[in-house]
Amino acid sequence: RGVPAEALNQLIQGVDDPGSFADLVAFYLELPTAEKQKLIEMLDDEERMRASLVAVERELARIDAQEDIQAKVQSELGERQREMLLREQLKAIQKELGEEGERDDVEELRKRLEALELGEEQRAEVDRELRRLERTSPQSAEYQVLRTFLEWITELPWNERSEEKIDLALAEKILEEDHYGLEDVKDRILEFLAVRKLGLDRASDEEKKEEDEGGNGVPGLDEDGSQSGRGPILLFVGPPGVGKTSIAQSIARSLGRKYVRISLGGARDEADIRGHRRTYVGAMPGRIIQGIRQAKTKNPVFLLDEVDKLGVSFQGDPSSALLEVLDPAQNSTFVDHYLGIPFDLSEVLFIATANYLDRIPGPLLDRMERVDFAGYTEAEKLEIAKRYLLPRQRRENSVTEEEFRMKDDAVLTVIQNYTREAGVRQLEREVGKVVRKVARRIAGGQAQAIDATPEDVRELLGRPRVHPERMSEEDTVGVATGMFYTPMGGDIMFVEASIMPGDGGLLLTGQLGDVMKESGRAALTYAKAH
Repeated sequence: RGVPAEALNQLIQGVDDPGSFADLVAFYLELPTAEKQKLIEMLDDEERMRASLVAVERELARIDAQEDIQAKVQSELGERQREMLLREQLKAIQKELGEEGERDDVEELRKRLEALELGEEQRAEVDRELRRLERTSPQSAEYQVLRTFLEWITELPWNERSEEKIDLALAEKILEEDHYGLEDVKDRILEFLAVRKLGLDRASDEEKKEEDEGGNGVPGLDEDGSQSGRGPILLFVGPPGVGKTSIAQSIARSLGRKYVRISLGGARDEADIRGHRRTYVGAMPGRIIQGIRQAKTKNPVFLLDEVDKLGVSFQGDPSSALLEVLDPAQNSTFVDHYLGIPFDLSEVLFIATANYLDRIPGPLLDRMERVDFAGYTEAEKLEIAKRYLLPRQRRENSVTEEEFRMKDDAVLTVIQNYTREAGVRQLEREVGKVVRKVARRIAGGQAQAIDATPEDVRELLGRPRVHPERMSEEDTVGVATGMFYTPMGGDIMFVEASIMPGDGGLLLTGQLGDVMKESGRAALTYAKAH
């Protein structure tokens, strides 16, 4: 072996003597020294030739066996070795092309995806996309699309959840701390939490019982397979500034869950809710999935702010896309267009807020449980101003409590004469204005400390903006006093009727709605008929 055929031929042709030929063959054989010694000692040419031939046969058999074993080992290791070899070659080629880092990222992505707890359907889709990514060149546009998709998959909380501990006393304390008034709303929320607590307690008792009996039932599931303790979807309806958004935050705090808020004001496209298909340039998941990623748990408190401000356009109706999200029977398999695989939203606690009920589509309204937020009374506004607004404005404007106080009647003056609203936003702005003007006086050395009275408020804020109607001292013919209610609160109004010569028609002045106009005409009809 290892000798060219021509050289071998020349070597053999140059030897005529059998004894020399046997010696030459023996020289090239890999034999132990003792056997070679025996061959040298043999004087008979024929005998020596026979011994050399036996040695050659033995050597050939050894070589055959060796090649056979090597072939078997090669076939067993071949596939793996080949893959390793190809991978190494691929690495070397990528190194030359400067693509080395990209593939390291793919490996890291693979590890992260393998660590996720996915269902069979989800796992099959993810594996398919990962294989496509490995086959795609990092320079192609498709590569970035696939990689972004797989990164979204790794960042979603498929099985992470916040542990829910419901302590009703603590929840009540938190709600009282954060909000004054709203007693009906607080009662409804505490009822909701109590029901949830009972559901969770029963589910954990069932689980213990199953474990004790050695059963394999799924804890916390009803007979039909739906999750027990899955509460209603709450809809907070009320005028602006009454604390709808902030009370949702308090609910999250009292449940010990993460809080996510998305504003739906002005969302006009169905893709805002459900995401774009991955074929589009710049496609991304919808706001629901984005919110879930932000929360990093699959059971956050999810606030859908301003549900009544959803717009409808030629791109589709986002409120229809919300129907699936807000239906506890369907949202366990919510499919975002971008992900293309189901994500379970059944453990999310959805809370929606709205200012006007009549602007919410019927089917959407039907899926939610309404909680009405009325406006605050003057007494409640006074307490809110003293407990929350004044201290906050003092902090923001660097004024201490010793330097500036407001008497109750001064705060009431601001409420009655400078604001007209159901909530307390305008009130906070007016209080802030007073505090800033006081801060300027203190900074300018004109005053050390101020304990504001109604007169100070008038001096600081200028003339009153709001003039509530006052009841007349005495009754007047042709003037009736009426009471009316708006979300801003109640008030009185005077309805005056004048008689003049003419053809007996009725003229209604002012900006009246259809119902009010109808009332006027009905009154006239009654008067004429009787």
